[in-house]
Formats: sequence, structure tokens, C-alpha cells
Amino acid sequence: MLKLDLPLLLVPVFKPKPWGRVELAPPFAERRHEEGAEKLRRPRRAGRPPAKDRERIGEVWLTADSARFRTGPVAGMTLGEVSEHYGAALHGAGWKGARFPILAKYLYTDDWLSVQVHPDDEYAARHERGSPGKCEMWYFLESRQEAVCWLGAKPGTSKKALRDALAHNRIGEALQRFRPEAEEAVWVPPGTIHALGPGLSLFEVEQNSDVTYRLDDFGRPGPDGKPRRLHLDDGLAVVRPELAIHRDLPRLIVPESYGWRRYVLACPFFALEELRVEKPGSFTGSPERVEAFSVVSGQGRIETAAGWLGYGTGETWLIPPGLERYRLVPSERTRLLKFYVPDLTRDFEQPLVQRGVKPEQISRIIFP
Repeated sequence: MLKLDLPLLLVPVFKPKPWGRVELAPPFAERRHEEGAEKLRRPRRAGRPPAKDRERIGEVWLTADSARFRTGPVAGMTLGEVSEHYGAALHGAGWKGARFPILAKYLYTDDWLSVQVHPDDEYAARHERGSPGKCEMWYFLESRQEAVCWLGAKPGTSKKALRDALAHNRIGEALQRFRPEAEEAVWVPPGTIHALGPGLSLFEVEQNSDVTYRLDDFGRPGPDGKPRRLHLDDGLAVVRPELAIHRDLPRLIVPESYGWRRYVLACPFFALEELRVEKPGSFTGSPERVEAFSVVSGQGRIETAAGWLGYGTGETWLIPPGLERYRLVPSERTRLLKFYVPDLTRDFEQPLVQRGVKPEQISRIIFP
């Protein structure tokens, strides 16, 4: 069995969208339009967007099945291939699935995304050929003056009222509207109707599922010039207008020897932490799971017993379960977003209790 005991660099996948942007900061501020980021030509670089000069990129998928490894014994293979052929070596003994458990991505918006909703696992298993459902979270990196989101139905709104609003192109009047702030986290469980508006850069973490029920796309044409398909029956079947909205969550930051750590949000499917690394710090991997981090800003070295590798802004690294210990040595102040499948008590609740954080604060960022 292949042993993975080194940090593994993944090349992101850039996805053009009609609502996307040309400028992708953070963290992809430098956009050299090169052909084929997947060709792995620059060993110290993050992936690059496609070559079209003014192409609008809406999503950058960090853990797509088609993302390719750039380092280690699996260099040149895709994440999907490694997950399928070397499952436990990459995922840890605790993961039983065939795919990487988390889909993480950056989103960049210059226009409205569709109004949409996602099913839970039970509905997706029955109606989407056994696919998992989709719960997700948003972590806003930048929010321009014009930024706005719709999240959840207004209190007292029924499914019938939502259907009527959709039929008369007035869905926005039935939804709650807010302007997100930078570094704000939002929990979006299955059944929550939502739409991201223009002026946003955000990090999205979700179950590795692309099951989306589109309720309104504002008549926007797809690649074939025709309006994209809507999924009104499925969408209205799974939407839960009574769900409470969970946004502007507590910002629970604790000091660490290397800088500080923020416990952003955790649920059974994923957890997100933010790390600010200002000095060298030692970290331990987990024999039970793979962990990953995306470098929002900064650069430095990842040191292991076998040597070191340089990291830089825009890169995404996987820490496989075979890597027991490593050090991060920043050459400039580094901001990381770390994501993994958590043990809610061990990874979030207990560390915060030990730091004296009040239980009512902790309960607002953990969604069991």
C-alpha cells in the first residue's frame, strides 16, 4: 500500500461563470493568463486560470475530483484517482467513502448567482442516484459596497408563497436580505433558500456534492444560449422556509505560540479554522483523517522529517494521515484557512472550553 507521509500540493480548477470576475483577489491577485494550469509547469506556483484574456471566473475549486497533485508520490494524479485507488492512505482509516469528503472553493461575484436550495442526504439518496446532500458554509473574505445576499425566507413565509413569488418574478420580496461583512461566517444547511449577489469574494466549504436545485436564474442564458434549467418541483420539495438564519457568528479567537487561531464553524461534515502564522509553529497531523489548508496570504516553508517544501499565496495543501508532525515557518505573515472532517467535541468544544470560552458562544458555531 502506498504510504503518504509528505504534504501534498493540489492545483486548483478555475471555472468560468457568467456572474464571475476577471480579478480574483484574494488570493489569486496575480493572473498570468497561461494555457493549462493542469500541466504542472511551475512547481512553486498555485494553479493559473484559463488563457482567455478577459474570461470571468466565478469559482476556483480547490478539492475538485479533477484537481491534480503537484508534489509527492502521487504527483500528476487527480484527487479523484488518489481517493479511489489509495483511499485510507489519503483519507485516514475513519473515512469510508470513495471521494474526498469536502469540496472547498473560492467564489467571486460580479452579478447575482441563481436562487437555489440544496437537499439533505436522505432526499438526495432517493432522488439523485445515491449522491449525498449538500450543507455548506460561507466565509466572506471581501465585501464591496454593493454586496448583498439573500438567505432564508422571511418569517411566516409558506412554500405556497414562495411558489407564487417565483411565478411572478418577485422571489426577492419573500427572502431575507443582508450585506455581509469581511470575515463573517454563515451557516447554510440543506433546505435554506439562498442567493449570493455581486461584489463578493468568499471561501465556501461544503459536502462533496454538486446537487443544486435552481429556483430562479433571472432568465440568464446558458452556454447554449438558452435559459438554464430550473428545478422547481425538487427545490420546493426540499426548501424549509421555517429554518432560522445563522450568520454573524461569534468570532472565537485564541492565542497560539505561532500567532492565533480562530474556530470559525463546525458540523459533522466539515470544520473550518483560520490560522494566522507569524512565527514558526509545530503542528500534528491526524492518523484518522486528512486535513487541508488554503494559503490566503503569505509564504514560507513546510518542514518535515524528510525535508522542506515552500508554500505561497493561493496554494492548497493536504496533510495526509501518514504525516504525524510538521512545522510551518513563515517568511512573511501567513493567513491560512484549514478544513477537515471533525470530531466536534475533541476538535472544537473541548479546546474552547479549556480556553474559558462560554458554552453559549461555543454552541453558536457548532452545528451537530
